[in-house]
Amino acid sequence: MFDKILIANRGEIACRIIKTAQAMGIKCVAVYSSADAGSKHVQMADEAYLIGGAASSESYLKIDKLIEVCKQSGAQAVHPGFGFVSENSSFAQALDDAGIAFIGPPKGAIEAMGDKITSKKLAAEAGVSTVPGYMGLIDDGDHAVRISEEIGYPVMIKASAGGGGKGMRVAYSSAEVHDAFSSAKNEASSSFGDDRIFIEKFIEQPRHIEIQILADKHGTCLYLGERECSIQRRHQKVVEEAPSPFLDETTRKAMGEQSVALAKAVDYCSAGTVEFIVDKDRNFYFLEMNTRLQVEHPVTEKITGLDLVEQMIRVAAGEKLSLSQEQVKLNGWAMECRLYAEDPLRGFLPSIGLLSDYQEPEENEQVRVDSGVREGDEVSMHYDPMIAKLVTYGADRNAAIDAMVGALDDYLVTGVNHNGAFLSQIMQHPRFVEGNLSTNFIAEEYPDGFNTDHLVPETPDAFLAALAVVAQLGEGAWAAAEGQTTYAFSVQCDSEGAKTLDIMRSTREVSFDWRPGQMRLRMTLDGQPKTFQIAKDGVTWTLSHAGKVMSLVVLNPREAELWEHMPEKVGLDSSKVLLAPMPGLLVSLAVKEGQEVQAGQELCRMEAMKMENILRAEKSATVAAIKAGVGDSLQVDQVIIEFETDS
Repeated sequence: MFDKILIANRGEIACRIIKTAQAMGIKCVAVYSSADAGSKHVQMADEAYLIGGAASSESYLKIDKLIEVCKQSGAQAVHPGFGFVSENSSFAQALDDAGIAFIGPPKGAIEAMGDKITSKKLAAEAGVSTVPGYMGLIDDGDHAVRISEEIGYPVMIKASAGGGGKGMRVAYSSAEVHDAFSSAKNEASSSFGDDRIFIEKFIEQPRHIEIQILADKHGTCLYLGERECSIQRRHQKVVEEAPSPFLDETTRKAMGEQSVALAKAVDYCSAGTVEFIVDKDRNFYFLEMNTRLQVEHPVTEKITGLDLVEQMIRVAAGEKLSLSQEQVKLNGWAMECRLYAEDPLRGFLPSIGLLSDYQEPEENEQVRVDSGVREGDEVSMHYDPMIAKLVTYGADRNAAIDAMVGALDDYLVTGVNHNGAFLSQIMQHPRFVEGNLSTNFIAEEYPDGFNTDHLVPETPDAFLAALAVVAQLGEGAWAAAEGQTTYAFSVQCDSEGAKTLDIMRSTREVSFDWRPGQMRLRMTLDGQPKTFQIAKDGVTWTLSHAGKVMSLVVLNPREAELWEHMPEKVGLDSSKVLLAPMPGLLVSLAVKEGQEVQAGQELCRMEAMKMENILRAEKSATVAAIKAGVGDSLQVDQVIIEFETDS
């Protein structure tokens, strides 16, 4: 077994690997960029080395620097985590040349599966079901259109070297193919340094289900069940679970056996994942193989009892797997939500800044938190905006869902916007609860995006009860106002501080353990536990619970009468400007001053977190002034273009 390993990664996955390795008695070496000098993974490691600037191309992707630190520190092996160099065959070869073990598969397997075109050919040869498509090189947009028309719309346009949703576009017509091909090619070149594109049939109403495999160097290859990863936004996974609520044992076995056959065809060893799309009739088609640890691996760990990082380390050290396929058992149900620093109310655009307040839910048998941040850390524009992975476990699917809703309520994050409310609402959505999933779930259930209407609770009762607690309201009649709406209620208190509320002629019993200044309120309402997050701005209390939010002002009865006559505040008119919706780089401008533009016309392109975003005109207008230049780093709400409009 290794005495010391280097973790060629950052953030939550670096912390997660360090935790297992140190539990095995292995010393850990961290590497970090200038932006990560004080980060959590650096503090957790036994030793740490600066390897370059903030940009990943200057640090975490620098193979020569990683090898140099291995030699300098005496690390005998490297775990790459996911992303960065995890699927870089040149890195695996460089380690081999230096006599350093790679905690991952052989170079040949990485090369074969890392290219989506080659991998699909190999999958077909191994007897794995594949999606119809064109695997050859595509010359230009016109060529892409001809191919798409032969395959039949809709089609998926993908970067051959892609992953993580980057370099992927769906096109439903020849006009869309031109734009999609150009964007995917540019994004692929920027993200992977490889602009090759392929096209395949896009299967509508698909599920994304993947099989976890584990293989050693002695010929044993196992499949460890499946993960349902259908809840996605822009082809990036948002919620994962294991097992899938859709598969039956026959389909699970067939998918598992085909995954093992593919792994053996490329002499695979280590942990890996074979991804499939599955249609409504449980027909499944090979999508790709990820030759690394997956972001969502914790849900498999929860239902199998295996530590996949530990297994990867043991396989890399030459050990045999200690179990057979017959010994792999799936027990209970696990959910994973990816908590991102992003603003759901602004199209899920990345949100950067300092984590002013950061308190994770308490970990136990039902709750696991894989994070790479602490209170006071910065969410940087240089890296993926994921704050943490929140994992819950239960005896069945409903128990895992209930645990997730409670854990999300208990997860306190301020300083940046995040998607916690959105995740909570997905968990409670009737269609999700019944397991009626597809990769189109978010697009179908939130066709106009996530907006403030989704944050409105069905009834205000629980929020008024929480307000009575945090505002320390005494006995008597009270009212609360949100906007122009007022709610009347009354409070009675017993000698121990518990409260009885009369809310809209309904008596509610409240008990709690809370002190002023605490930002989380844990209370019981009529015997049911509920957790609220609390913020106060002047006289306004903002309360969050179960994905819903209310901003309330406390009023006495006379103030409530007068409140109805208060004028409603009107927001600022931003219809005559294009504002940067996120921090990022202005990649291109498609218009010039004096030009007339039509609704839907491209105005410019921005890049943030290595994703290219096209900003389009909302209505017809004339470009009055351009306030930013190509190559500028823009802040949120910075003016890019000013317009002259008729209205």
